[in-house]
Amino acid sequence: MKASPLAPLVACALAISLLSVSAADPRPPKGFYALFNGRDLIGWYGNNPHTTQKVMRSKKLTEEDAIVAQQGEFIDHWTVENGELVNDGKGPYATTARGYGDMDLRLEYKTVAKADSGIYLRGTPQVQIWDTTKEGGKHGYPRHAEKGSGGLHNNSTNSPGKWPSIHADRPFGQWNSFRILQLGSRTSVWMNDQLVVAAATMENYWDKSRTAPLRAEGPIMLQTHGGEIRWRNVFVREFTDEQANRLLRGHDGPQGFHSIFNGRDLRGWTGETSSYTVRDGAIVCREGLGGTLFTKEQYEDFIVRLEFKLPPGGNNGLAIRYPGTGQPHLDGFCELQVLDNKAGQYAKLQPHQYHGSAYKIAPAHRGYLRPVGDWNYQEVTVVGSQVKVELNGTVILDADLDKQLRYAGEKPQPGRKLRKGHFGFAGHKDPVMFRRIAIKKL
Repeated sequence: MKASPLAPLVACALAISLLSVSAADPRPPKGFYALFNGRDLIGWYGNNPHTTQKVMRSKKLTEEDAIVAQQGEFIDHWTVENGELVNDGKGPYATTARGYGDMDLRLEYKTVAKADSGIYLRGTPQVQIWDTTKEGGKHGYPRHAEKGSGGLHNNSTNSPGKWPSIHADRPFGQWNSFRILQLGSRTSVWMNDQLVVAAATMENYWDKSRTAPLRAEGPIMLQTHGGEIRWRNVFVREFTDEQANRLLRGHDGPQGFHSIFNGRDLRGWTGETSSYTVRDGAIVCREGLGGTLFTKEQYEDFIVRLEFKLPPGGNNGLAIRYPGTGQPHLDGFCELQVLDNKAGQYAKLQPHQYHGSAYKIAPAHRGYLRPVGDWNYQEVTVVGSQVKVELNGTVILDADLDKQLRYAGEKPQPGRKLRKGHFGFAGHKDPVMFRRIAIKKL
């Protein structure tokens, strides 16, 4: 959990604490903490990001100034009554002063007829709340009214899995509960204890080209327009890297994966075995040594899942369809970069040289690695010439390598046509660690 860069202005803008009536302190479940204290607006500020962007463009203000200008309206339209956070249907959205990444969010809300609202995750629209009655639908969603609230309403609303699978809304005047599990870009929603959205990909609404993934972290925002809405029992639990990895991965066996590393030795592996060791249940490249370590078995189309940990400045790679000799990025189908993107010595690399990229072929999105020293979870899907890399729950590369132009000045890559080969690690002398390595043949 990190403080927003706007936190100082928020603390100043919300120095006034609003008095509540008979407010009781919220009681979070074990492992959670309260985002709303039931008494005042401390920890929240007002920000309608759509208004903010419009004002920034039209009045040429900074983001900070555009948000500061909304704080008076925030105080006018948000109040606290009986331990409930109340909005009258107007004003900017209630926004947490801190940003959140992987999390389990719990809250309750209650609306009136024709209210339209939602929950922005990482500052991005949204888990939808709306009037699903026949009389409602003022925003033109009658075809989805029978499915209810809880769907992901963003810039690709017709994608599968984003509309709620069932109608779980309670009648107006009754409290509804949400549980929202956010892991990378994967979003699951339970409404009134019923799963309505299962691990759907949430997209970056703010990227109009629809090419960038959901940002890695950002504030929680309670949207409002159209009618009164009340919120209470707003609790969050943030995940460690270990917890997030377990949730993202699930169980290998039932999903058709089998382990290719026993956690004890390099049985089943070949190549530069003297350049690698096994430590703490992980394959580790020996510092100062290199060369490719690869499986004895070969694979055609497959999904590989693994965890890796980078040391400061760490550099390695995943050898995909490696023929057993030569360099993975030239003689194999491709090498997927494994790299500490933030290390100073890599500040001037080409886009196709950063983590997750098909090295010197196709660039991956950056900003989704965990801090150096934390375990990252990655899945790679290889089907024909298509390669998809999902890092910590976010797809950072999805490219048909046959359609990628070779960068000017790069050497020919004879392995690009390979459709079968070994899987391995392209050691580059740094002690990068790999563990829990499993493959599913497709």
